[in-house]
Amino acid sequence: MPVRDSYPDGAPCWADLTCADPLAAQDFYGPILGWDFEELGAEYHGYTMCLSGGRPAAALLPPPAGAERLPSAWNVYLAAADLDAAYGRVAAAGGEGVLGPRRVPGAGRLAYAFDTTGAAFGLWQPGGHAGAAVYGEPGAMCWHELTCPQADSADAFYAALFPYQQKQIGDGRDFDYTAWTVPGSNGLPVCGRYRAPVPHPFWAVHFAVVDADHAAEQVAGLGGRVLHEPFDSPYGRLVPCTDPSGARLTLCQLP
Repeated sequence: MPVRDSYPDGAPCWADLTCADPLAAQDFYGPILGWDFEELGAEYHGYTMCLSGGRPAAALLPPPAGAERLPSAWNVYLAAADLDAAYGRVAAAGGEGVLGPRRVPGAGRLAYAFDTTGAAFGLWQPGGHAGAAVYGEPGAMCWHELTCPQADSADAFYAALFPYQQKQIGDGRDFDYTAWTVPGSNGLPVCGRYRAPVPHPFWAVHFAVVDADHAAEQVAGLGGRVLHEPFDSPYGRLVPCTDPSGARLTLCQLP
């Protein structure tokens, strides 16, 4: 099976789910995405790899000590070959650093921040772990987008963080969506920004599935909630939903 081993700067390269009950999360995501799970042990504080065909696709982790009541959420990490420089640009662009560059033994370095809209995101400098080893196929991430009401602020912040080329693919009014391309992505967008009147801006992860309608039935049957019935888009058949812990995600049957 093919293994992905690199991501250009600014491309979402990894995602993990912070949740109070990782074992319950396995019961939900395993059947829907075909994942197996490998807990990395006490040294990694309960971090659990989600494997698609034996390849790391995402991860689960409990909240840090003292933050057990943190809402469940998928965390998106943007690739940064020079993490210190990228993290320094966060504050310069008006964002807020939350967790400074920190080494993960044998894997790489990470940082965490808030953008100017209040959405949280991570930065990842690869070491032994480049990010998701599988992408764009069933059981893997296939898209990421920032949903927020402050479109201009978000576009300006991230353009200062990485050399994104941001192209409006809607009309900019009723449908305001910019697709972001970076050097090294072969001219293909790596993520996007969607303007919507949400109270809490967030980065969303899309996971590919074989059959969107069947996946929607699984979500409901396994204790999640389908937020919108499966619908067709130019990029696939989509199912916005939440898992049983309330974390948002979108399932996508690729065209």
